[in-house]
Amino acid sequence: MTHYNTIVQEGQASFKDRGSTFIGYSFPLDKVEDFKPIIQKLKKEHPKAVHFCFAYKIGIDGNKFRSTDDGEPSGSAGKPILGQIESKELTDVLVVVVRYFGGSLLGVPGLINAYKSAAAMTLQVVPIVRKPIMIKATLEFDYTLQNEIITIIKRSGCILLSQENTLFSIYKIAIPIDKKDEVLHRLKEMRHVAIS
Repeated sequence: MTHYNTIVQEGQASFKDRGSTFIGYSFPLDKVEDFKPIIQKLKKEHPKAVHFCFAYKIGIDGNKFRSTDDGEPSGSAGKPILGQIESKELTDVLVVVVRYFGGSLLGVPGLINAYKSAAAMTLQVVPIVRKPIMIKATLEFDYTLQNEIITIIKRSGCILLSQENTLFSIYKIAIPIDKKDEVLHRLKEMRHVAIS
């Protein structure tokens, strides 16, 4: 696997069923700690809503995900939302569905359909972006090699994450996984470049 699919902008869509309104929101999310402020912001925007059900998936190994029914019957909200993220093979995504109760009980099948539909609709309104999987490396080298190093970084689609310039230069970079061998080979060919 050299690439993954994600979103880079927020989306919103709504679904109605028997008086209840389900408002779906999608957000790019690459760190778990960023999701709580988003939920808090939505709760301020929707003080009269009764449920804030969500699911997120982060990272490329498929192990970092969470979903919640937020008081709805077990499995009726979070799992259908997560199912929509997975059906589009997305990661680094948070989908929240805010429910305003309309007076009629929908039953578990109705809830599953409503949360699934709201999640699907909000993911349809945002463009899906294909991004390269990156690996990180630290380079330590004599500052006289800066121009050559920068050229390799730019031509290979690497990202310069941070740089320190003292007696030696220390660059932290992200390398597209499909160009890793080529980039590391070119850097190792240069004298006085330490890679970790």
